[in-house]
Amino acid sequence: MYIVAIGWLYVALMMAITEHNVVAGVATFLMYGVAPVALVLYIMGTPGRRRRKAEAERALEKGAPASEAAKRADE
Repeated sequence: MYIVAIGWLYVALMMAITEHNVVAGVATFLMYGVAPVALVLYIMGTPGRRRRKAEAERALEKGAPASEAAKRADE
């Protein structure tokens, strides 16, 4: 999925380079590139965040130390 995001950012960068001034180029890159990609990656990452949170809560319920639960949540 990251390859699609990288491709989208590349296309947005090429669009930004063709703008007539720097301000328009930066605005194009931010509005057509960074903002949509950040939103999509955030939304697509929601199930993983929920899963890691649930695993950490289950580990805490079993009596594992908080640091061990956080370590397991990162895996």
